[in-house]
Amino acid sequence: MALAPTPTPTATLAQEGTGNSQRYLFPFVLVTCVFFLWGMAHNLDSILIPHLKKACQLDNRQSTLVDTAVFLAYFLMAIPAGMLLKRFGYKNSIILGLVTFAAGAFLFVPAAGARSYGLFLTALFIIGCGLTTLETAANPYAAVLGPPEGATSRLNLAASFNGLAAMVAPVVGTRLILSGKEYSAAQLAAMPEATRLAYLGHEAAAVKMPYIVLGGVLLLMALLFYFVALPEVRAQESEPSEGGGFFSVLRHRHLSWAVVAQFFYVGAQVCITSFFIRMAKQGGGLDEKTAGYYLGLYGLLFTAGRFVGTALLKYVSSQRLLSLYALIAIALCAVAVLGDGSIVIYALGGLGFFMSIMFPTIFSLGIAGLGDDTKPGSSWLVMSIVGGAIMPYLMGTVIDLRGDAIQAGYVVPLVCFVVVLLFGLYGYRVRGKLV
Repeated sequence: MALAPTPTPTATLAQEGTGNSQRYLFPFVLVTCVFFLWGMAHNLDSILIPHLKKACQLDNRQSTLVDTAVFLAYFLMAIPAGMLLKRFGYKNSIILGLVTFAAGAFLFVPAAGARSYGLFLTALFIIGCGLTTLETAANPYAAVLGPPEGATSRLNLAASFNGLAAMVAPVVGTRLILSGKEYSAAQLAAMPEATRLAYLGHEAAAVKMPYIVLGGVLLLMALLFYFVALPEVRAQESEPSEGGGFFSVLRHRHLSWAVVAQFFYVGAQVCITSFFIRMAKQGGGLDEKTAGYYLGLYGLLFTAGRFVGTALLKYVSSQRLLSLYALIAIALCAVAVLGDGSIVIYALGGLGFFMSIMFPTIFSLGIAGLGDDTKPGSSWLVMSIVGGAIMPYLMGTVIDLRGDAIQAGYVVPLVCFVVVLLFGLYGYRVRGKLV
């Protein structure tokens, strides 16, 4: 999943003579690599959910705890990560995030060896804590690595590598993790115990090498950040610090609407990607590996949608485009629920395209007109991604109650997009504070 960049901070870089643009180039390249790496982590989760469901013999509801572990970490670490950034600065926060991320990745090895789902979830929670720390530091740091007038361009360029990861991670995960071998409960029960355990152990072990490599790359990146002399960033003394309280800011009705809409949007996005492979198999008739490669195509369409949507926003108001895209997403979810065969695959791809602008658009509409309340308002909008921890679990519950009918579960993201539509039609309006 690609989250929207945090608002650009007001800061200045220490200026030391000429050639500053060259001085910032390599640090910016390093930060951009970090964007790609956390994009890989998020998009590998869509491979892990069906894989661990098979390897650990889970029901759909249990398999979605992969999302719960990661996004709950985001929710719980959002404020502590900001405190760490303020206390230790950008460089040290990024290093801490990378090392924490790596620790979670390496924990996949004993988790796979023991075939322990609880240990996998612990590893994913640790990864989520590392990702939160990374995103809190890397987003604003990318923005200030250069002249202020180029901050937005730098941030969008770095964020585009999240989209690249959305294409690469499913392909890598499919090749290295998914085996393409799957047996029904009856077939597994008919196997000799030793054969069944060997099969499940082999499936679990498939995650070891990819996550060992990922952990090694993360530690290498941490060493690079440690030894490279990065430009110092100082906040401007004139930067205003006024603003409403953390809870009182919700008196802005359009912000409250945006927090709710963002909660449901992120929930919908994570639902769709988490069950994409099983949906493509059950509804679209694809085998496991082919479905995994189609998930990479979904990532390509999501990235393309970002560029197309950004271009359209020059001619169409953000709330109108959001409403239109939400309406189309509702229709595509309905097709996914009721369709059969290739039309289901087309609907899933279309959802990737039309979801692409929703997070940043809801974010920008939510903080519009907040003035000094922008900072606490932004914090609420970031924390609302906890929807990614809750809605997939609800979707898994619906699927299990309907006898493993994956298509029926897509009613959940459909309802989520209805909330987004209501925000685009009504809730975005700036009407002042609640009394």
